[in-house]
Amino acid sequence: MEKNRLEAFSDGVLAIVITIMVLELKVPHGVDLAALAPLWPVFTSYALSFMYVGIYWNNHHHMMQAADRVNGAVLWSNLHLLFWLSLLPFTTGWMGENHFARWPTVLYGVNLLLCALAYFVLQGCLVRLHGPASLLVRAIGRDAKGKTSPLLYIAGIAGAWLAGPWLGLVFFVGTALMWLVPDRRIERVIGGRGSR
Repeated sequence: MEKNRLEAFSDGVLAIVITIMVLELKVPHGVDLAALAPLWPVFTSYALSFMYVGIYWNNHHHMMQAADRVNGAVLWSNLHLLFWLSLLPFTTGWMGENHFARWPTVLYGVNLLLCALAYFVLQGCLVRLHGPASLLVRAIGRDAKGKTSPLLYIAGIAGAWLAGPWLGLVFFVGTALMWLVPDRRIERVIGGRGSR
């Protein structure tokens, strides 16, 4: 099967996820800058989740560029990923509205962990479909960041529960920043495909 519809559907879902998240930012009734101050937790949680959705969109796009085709397992694993990503507006809103309290922050971390695991499942389905000698496998490489991220989310969940939500947020923000560093693996491999 061709991959175009999967990519278009995924792009649409991620655009809706971002739209729903921004709707949590309610316009204040005051006219001075002080009226914005109560919005800082909601805005901060939105900014973090916007960054995560952007990271997933970027990585999903790159991974699909290295893939030639999809099958039923890939379609279902992609829906699995989109399911967990679609819960980000809920966990983001709960965390922001409650000023990063313990349970909302723990649940946010669990949501991030499940997104990461779902992405790993999707990647595994694509690798099985394309085979060990495929362009996709060469592009993914060792995937150190992909393997490290779930461990950091687990540390953040434990930290938020045991030591307080701010420790959990340190792990969640740190993981996002790790992914913001450009990862050129797939671009290099795809760029080399045309020169053969």
